[in-house]
Amino acid sequence: MGNKNKSAAVVGATLAGLAAAQKVQVHAAGSDVLKIGLVGCGGRGRGAVVNALSNTATKNLKLTAVADAFEHAVEATRQLFMTQNPEQCDIPQEQVFSGINAGRELIEGADVDVVLLCEPPGIRPRNLLAAAQAGKHIFAEKPVAVDPVGVRIAMEAAEIVGQKDKVLVVGHHLRYEDKHIEPIKMLLDGALGELRYTRGYFNTSGVWTRRRNAGETEMYHQLNNWYYFTWLSGDHNVEQHVHDLDVMNWMAGDRHPIRANGMGGRQMRISKDHGEIFDHHTVEYIYDDEVRGFSYCRQIPNCWDAFTEHAVCTNGTLDIDGHGRSVLKINGKDPQVWERNHDGHQIEMDVMFDAIINGKKLNTGVQGAIATQTAILGRMVTYSGLEISWDQVMNSTLDLFPKELTWDADPGPKPGPDGIYPCAVPGRINLADWGIGSEGGNRRRRQ
Repeated sequence: MGNKNKSAAVVGATLAGLAAAQKVQVHAAGSDVLKIGLVGCGGRGRGAVVNALSNTATKNLKLTAVADAFEHAVEATRQLFMTQNPEQCDIPQEQVFSGINAGRELIEGADVDVVLLCEPPGIRPRNLLAAAQAGKHIFAEKPVAVDPVGVRIAMEAAEIVGQKDKVLVVGHHLRYEDKHIEPIKMLLDGALGELRYTRGYFNTSGVWTRRRNAGETEMYHQLNNWYYFTWLSGDHNVEQHVHDLDVMNWMAGDRHPIRANGMGGRQMRISKDHGEIFDHHTVEYIYDDEVRGFSYCRQIPNCWDAFTEHAVCTNGTLDIDGHGRSVLKINGKDPQVWERNHDGHQIEMDVMFDAIINGKKLNTGVQGAIATQTAILGRMVTYSGLEISWDQVMNSTLDLFPKELTWDADPGPKPGPDGIYPCAVPGRINLADWGIGSEGGNRRRRQ
């Protein structure tokens, strides 16, 4: 399929698409106040609230409910916004939720119109479904799941949101930045010729760690140090690199790959504080026309860092720095440059609340789920060392969610005698344990 025809397939939330959005039932008018509930009071959750309260469509909204597994995080967030945004914050004690099921309690019990889902990704799909069923407008951070069962739950939620004429935005902020929108449109319209391959990088030194304290249960420790457990974060190629993978799919005409192979491992990040995830992944994604997408992510200090996406075509190249500029080069012509003038984290909230207030259809749930599934496919091939198809992953029964979610429940991963958690070993994975090629499915399958 030629790039010129691919532009019609782009389904992401672009400014052009939003301008043409159809009208649906308007939620709020006149003196109605949009009430916001936050699930997940970490740094991204607080940032999402700041973006929501700063949106350009309406100031007639208030943060009225907060939830987090940890009471100290909830109370700190409540005090922060009551102090900094007193006119846009009114959180009565009965709308403060803490505990391991706090997110679900807010969704089902709080008086809110909009929920911001910023909890650990492993918890997200079930909260997303509950919010959809409750008829809320939803902002869900990426990724929307950590396993194929969770992806299917997220897709079900997106369908329900559409049936209820509500708004759902998944936090792929790069989709809202002109430095991505404009050059990728030129790419898809054929300005660079036929696409040969894409590349994406998310190489950093890593993120925070939280050490285990005396008396903590295994579940408490893993939820507190959630980034380093696959059932909670999906590994860093799912939690972070999903941004680049979404852009690579976008550059390929908003298609998903049909199969992938790759390699990865844990070279440097081996300690009691670093759980079970890898510290590097490299994946080759293959699309249905044999176009390749080459994916690289690493979390190791003192190495080359990059957060970039690239397209190589028959008549030029496109190079995008996630936090910098985009450069499009057509052979024989001067480069075209776009600077990063606006932060997509804010624009996505501007767009979301504009859709809510003005009754526009806006639902990026399926696009977000496809990006997440692309990242999960990448993790499955690096963990296993095998080539795996898209259809195998879509049909997989792999469900990493614990059978019960209580502070004393078994989350699954266990540390070894030395306190270090074992990680996946390529070449030793039985795909039947992931529900691939076997009716038995994963031994930790949700009952």
